Amino acid sequence: MEIKFKKSFFSKISACYKAVFNFFIKICYWLKGFFTAHRSILITILTIVLLTGFSISLFFWYQVEVPLSHNNNEQIFYIEPGQGVNEIGANLKKANLIRNDWVFSTYVWLNKKTKNLQAGKYKLSPSMNIAQIVEKFIKGEVVKDWIKVTIPEGWTNQQIKKRLLGLGLINETDEIPLDLQGYLFPDTYYFEQNTSIEEIIKKMRENFNQKITDDLKKEIKNQNRSLYEVLIMASILEKEVKSDDDRRIVSGIFWKRLENNYPLESCATIAYILGTDKWRYSYEDTRIKSPYNTYINPGLPPTPINNPGLSAIKAAIYPEYTDYNFFLTDPETGKTIFSRTLEEHNINKRKYFNL
Repeated sequence: MEIKFKKSFFSKISACYKAVFNFFIKICYWLKGFFTAHRSILITILTIVLLTGFSISLFFWYQVEVPLSHNNNEQIFYIEPGQGVNEIGANLKKANLIRNDWVFSTYVWLNKKTKNLQAGKYKLSPSMNIAQIVEKFIKGEVVKDWIKVTIPEGWTNQQIKKRLLGLGLINETDEIPLDLQGYLFPDTYYFEQNTSIEEIIKKMRENFNQKITDDLKKEIKNQNRSLYEVLIMASILEKEVKSDDDRRIVSGIFWKRLENNYPLESCATIAYILGTDKWRYSYEDTRIKSPYNTYINPGLPPTPINNPGLSAIKAAIYPEYTDYNFFLTDPETGKTIFSRTLEEHNINKRKYFNL
């Protein structure tokens, strides 16, 4: 009985193995037939997968290793305490220092450095790639003893000098040439304590050159105007009106006056001569003998009367031509009041200035 049991048991095991082996053979034959029948499709899928992986890798490498531009003009970048990687990346992109904030965050995450970015004030430029920027943040290569300088739109060279003097950056004997007025772009800058006046001017002019893009230069050329003429007009618009829409309309009025050989009659130029702003200037004020007096001299003044911002510059380049010919500013609200005829303009003057 014991021998029969063993033979029966082993025969069942053998049959089970045989069944499994036959099933495995059938699977192999099926897979062989499937691959043979769908060979081209599988090769296509595999190729797509490989190409996709290669493309993603190439894209990521390009974003990480290739700088945004060759511009090495440095700027100050802050990482505040408690800021996360995503917020830092978004701020870098907003500052035009990197192309893609997602790639920045992913790169930091892949390198397991999300908790190693140190807060502080950094000196960065678009010529640095993401890997170099992250390395600076990890090492905590912060800058020290930098002075923040804010130059408002519409400031003259003398006003800029006064601010630089007040911050102890320059000496009384340092001068900013008048022929640079209009080219010193109003913005917030950071300078080291011992920065020379030449370096300060260079940084402001480099900023100006960045803001005046090739498209803007091309448009100026298409209008048969020079950049200097546009800057002179922009400096007047900067002081005449505040809103972008009103600036474009006033720009249209002023360019029409020049085309018709009609004096600009800009109060901003009188303010520049007198060195003081008023809501209303007297007749005697408008008769002051000066090449900057646009009430008695046709055409543009000889130089820009200040350093205009980008909004005023664009308004000078892209005027809006309307049927308005005159305007004034409501002294109570600051609103620009336009009129089509001199008669209508005189009525507005009596209304708003109580004449």
